[in-house]
Amino acid sequence: MTLRFLSIALLLLGGFLTLRCGQTQDLNASVLVPAPSDNPQNTEKIALGRKLFFDTRLSLDGTVSCATCHDPKKAFCDQRSKSVGIKGQLSERNAPSILNAAFLKTAMFDAHLATLELQAIVPIQEPVEMGHNMKNLIKQLRQIPEYQAAAQAIFGRDFDAWVLTRSLGAFERSLLSLNAPFDQYMAGNKKAMSKDQLAGWRIFSDKLYCTQCHPAPYFTTYEAANNGLYASYEGQTDQGRFRIHHDSSDIGKFKIPSLRNLPLTYPYMHDGSKKSLAEVLAHYQQGGAKHPLQDPRIVEFELSEKEKAQLLDFFSALVDTSYLRRNGF
Repeated sequence: MTLRFLSIALLLLGGFLTLRCGQTQDLNASVLVPAPSDNPQNTEKIALGRKLFFDTRLSLDGTVSCATCHDPKKAFCDQRSKSVGIKGQLSERNAPSILNAAFLKTAMFDAHLATLELQAIVPIQEPVEMGHNMKNLIKQLRQIPEYQAAAQAIFGRDFDAWVLTRSLGAFERSLLSLNAPFDQYMAGNKKAMSKDQLAGWRIFSDKLYCTQCHPAPYFTTYEAANNGLYASYEGQTDQGRFRIHHDSSDIGKFKIPSLRNLPLTYPYMHDGSKKSLAEVLAHYQQGGAKHPLQDPRIVEFELSEKEKAQLLDFFSALVDTSYLRRNGF
C-alpha cells in the first residue's frame, strides 16, 4: 500500500471511529467530485462560476440570474410551481435543485443533455427564462474587465462560451449536500437518526421498495419515467420527454428527481402541481393516475397513519444545509 492510500485509509478510519462515538463530521469534505476531462475542478474556476451564477447580466433585461430560480437559501430551487423569468414570464416547469449536480448522468427533466456545460446554455437562451442571445451575451461579458482577466488567467483565452459554460459547470459541481442525518447514520453514527426516521427508512426501502426509483446515496436513478401524474396528457402543454424525439413511448416521462432535501424543495412534480409531501404520498398510495404508459413499479399500497408519519419523518433525515455555511451563502 502506498503512503498516499495509507493516509486516506487512516483518515477514513478515523472518521468512522469518530462517528461510532456519536460525534459528527462534515462528510461532504471527503466526497470525490467527478468532473469531465475537459473541465477539471479548481478553486479559481469555481469562484468565477459562482460570480457568473449570481450575475443578473446573464439575462437580457438584467433582472434574472441563475440564482433567481436556484436560490441557495431554498435548497437551490425557488419553491415556486413555475419559475419567473424576464418580463415576469413563467417557465414551463418547476425548477429542480442543483445540489449534488456533479453526480447527474444527464441534465434537464427530459434527461437528454449529457453535461452540465450543455445545460447551462439552455436557460440563458430560453425566451421565458433569461432570454439572451449567446453571441451578444459573450460580447457583453468580454467587456467586463473582471471576467476577461479571469478568463485569461484561468483558461488562457478571451472570455467566450467555453469559459462561461465551464465555469458555471465547475461551480455547480462544487455544491454538495451529502451530510444529512441519513449519511451520518450510514457512516456509523447510530444516534444520527431517530427511531421514527429509521422506521420510515425501513418502510421506504423494504415495505414500499421506493429504492427501485430512488436508491441511496443520491436517491434517484437519473432515468426518465412516467409516474402517472396525469391519466392523460392530451390536454397538457408539457408531455415530457416526448418533445425531444417525438417518440410516443416517451409521453409523460420526466427524469426521476432526487429526494435529498425533499422537505425544502416544494412544490413537487415537474409542474409543481403537488404542494405538499402529503399530496405526493397520496398520489403514489393510490397507484398514480393510471396513465397507459405509467411505470409498472407504481402500484397501490396501504399505510397506517403512524407509518405515514414515520415515512415523512424519514424524508427530514435527508436534509443537509451545511452547504450554506461551507460556501458562505
